[in-house]
Amino acid sequence: MSNIQLVVASKASPFNYAVLAVAAQMNAVKEGSVKVELREAKVLEGASKPTASIEYKGETYNTTNAIVRLLGRLFPEAGLYDPKDPISSTLIDQWLDFAESKLSTTDFKALDVAFKQLNKHLTLRSYIVGYQVTIADFVIWGTLRGSPVFARMIKTNRESLGIYLTRWYDYILSLGAADYALTAVQKQDKANKAAKGGKNLDQGKFEIGLTEASMGKVCTRFPPEPSGYLHIGHAKAALLNQYFADTYKGKLIIRFDDTNPSKEKTEFEDSIKEDLALIGVDSSIVSHTSDFFDQLYELALKMIKEGHAFCDDTDQATMREQRTARIPSKCRDNSIEENLRRFGEMTKGSEEGLKNCLRAKIDYNSPNGTMRDPVIYRCNLTPHHYTGDKWKVYPTYDFACPVVDSLEGVSHALRTNEYRDRNVQYQWMIDTLGLRKVTIWDFSRMNFVYTLLSKRKLQWFVDNGHVAGWDDPRFPTVRGIRRRGLTIEALKQYILMQGASQNTMLLEWDKIWALNKKVIDPIAPRHTALLKENVVVCNVKGAKAEVKEVLAHKKNPSVGKKNTHYGPKIYLEQEDAKSLENGEEVTLMDWGNAFVRNIVKNDKGIVTSVDLELHLEGDFKKTKKKLTWLTDDSDVTDVLLLDYDYLITKKKVEEGDEVKDLLTSQSEFKYPCLADGNIKNLKKGDIMQFERKGYYILDAVATATEPAHFICIPDGKASSTASKHIDPKAAAAEPKKSKK
Repeated sequence: MSNIQLVVASKASPFNYAVLAVAAQMNAVKEGSVKVELREAKVLEGASKPTASIEYKGETYNTTNAIVRLLGRLFPEAGLYDPKDPISSTLIDQWLDFAESKLSTTDFKALDVAFKQLNKHLTLRSYIVGYQVTIADFVIWGTLRGSPVFARMIKTNRESLGIYLTRWYDYILSLGAADYALTAVQKQDKANKAAKGGKNLDQGKFEIGLTEASMGKVCTRFPPEPSGYLHIGHAKAALLNQYFADTYKGKLIIRFDDTNPSKEKTEFEDSIKEDLALIGVDSSIVSHTSDFFDQLYELALKMIKEGHAFCDDTDQATMREQRTARIPSKCRDNSIEENLRRFGEMTKGSEEGLKNCLRAKIDYNSPNGTMRDPVIYRCNLTPHHYTGDKWKVYPTYDFACPVVDSLEGVSHALRTNEYRDRNVQYQWMIDTLGLRKVTIWDFSRMNFVYTLLSKRKLQWFVDNGHVAGWDDPRFPTVRGIRRRGLTIEALKQYILMQGASQNTMLLEWDKIWALNKKVIDPIAPRHTALLKENVVVCNVKGAKAEVKEVLAHKKNPSVGKKNTHYGPKIYLEQEDAKSLENGEEVTLMDWGNAFVRNIVKNDKGIVTSVDLELHLEGDFKKTKKKLTWLTDDSDVTDVLLLDYDYLITKKKVEEGDEVKDLLTSQSEFKYPCLADGNIKNLKKGDIMQFERKGYYILDAVATATEPAHFICIPDGKASSTASKHIDPKAAAAEPKKSKK
């Protein structure tokens, strides 16, 4: 089938986002399927003044629904529309008609009814129809995106749209196809767009499909070494591999690269599987490099016999110097017989064998350092956690990875572009051994400010007691960021927004936490906590002791209810009490207004008591101060709030930096507080909001000796993601303010 050309009016209002998103999804599955032309015009030629058009076999298709149905039928492998399935195709058609008749209007009342219908439909659904994205999702999303009424509501009154509709809308918005539709017109002017507060350039796209990929024949693999815990960088690799396997209706293999018995443990395999399950990556197909040890060994012998590998007893330091200086090893021209003999000694783990390694004989003088006769086998007498003491020699990753990829049926090897120099080495191994070709696909590694992803450096923090373990909330491990309160939904959205970009950038943490806030805010129950230090007891005239059942989330009744205690004595935080003035009217949140009648302070200026008088008929809109409070009764409970800073003080770690020199002097902050008794009903891992303080996750429930521990969840604002560290030198250099 020749390429289909889609013409879209770039100045159209509303803009036709739907057809561009569907075209991008087609191109993600089969590169170049739909050629897009953005024509600088408000409408295209034709009596109906269309905003998009396709010419196909002498016919013109120029309505949104006609275009997307045509594309869906022409490219069924994309899975967006299957006319052979009468049920799903009929349901999709029904929703396409809904978008055209109910959403393409500016009548607010009519749209409000339609929004409520959509929100109800999406209550227990991730997609409009079925269990994967279809043209119905893109058409409804595109129509909503182009609606000025919806645009205003999503920006200023989002909660009125319903949590299920907005959740679905945000998810579709995070897809690469939707991103393409949004940025296609402005693509040529990205720098200006970013300067105006548009989408930052740290987001990749998926509209470029895998090269040499066929529907149903794609096989990807995620090959972690079972010697540590997964971090956020691993999560990106795993999710990308699954994304492409799913997009092309292929399969994903989780392969444990267990070639170094000195580091690997079965416990790490179990933890990696658990972490993959947490981020929704299927690990039903699992293999191990050790499954192929016999074949790898035979292929190593083949390389020796064909003159493509040699054994070398040069010491490690000298070998490193020779490779750097492009000097050939003294062993490079040993005979095949001598190399086989030495490899036999290596296999036995003899004294002579332990002095040798096996190197590929490629090109010691290559400008690419990875081609300078790399080591492909080395001795290790440590028993393997699966094969025991059967082997004394083990393949290196550089040798095992391409070989096992080919033997295991991997079609596309996704690798971070830090391996780009090794790609030619990878290809050499496959070509030299005459193995099936594997396509390499590069993507950028995720690097975050103030963050270390090196397993060795993270281990240093654990070994030296600077963190509580691999699940410490300050760690970038999957377990650490989960414990800090990052939801899996936000993590997946963020990584898919990054896409298969090959741009290497240092990312800020604000976007991922802002995404997380969008996920948790609609469903986090609201509670109250006050700093315990110098908390002030206030007398409230006109108040009586009572308990009322109120909504736990005013904007979302489905969250449930909570009990609020009222009474003649309440607590206020010291800072709030200090801000009060005699005679002013304030608002006690979730209660009503009150007048400040008297403030008592000690000789140090600390407020010791406040007298208030209720004025419930007062207008809360006219008060400047909205205060959180707790009734002084048995319902109040102790809690400990925890906040964290980055573990290191340098934004970007450079080669040669010593971690110990970058250690943040204090990265954990503890705040004893009083909280309302409703928090006793929460379970470990529950997320909620302490009003005027922020979002928190329950990290540890209360015990007989310890209060409940709550960890602060950053919300993406600058104050929550900025480093709290103050450089002593910089502080000393600041001019001191004169006292007046």
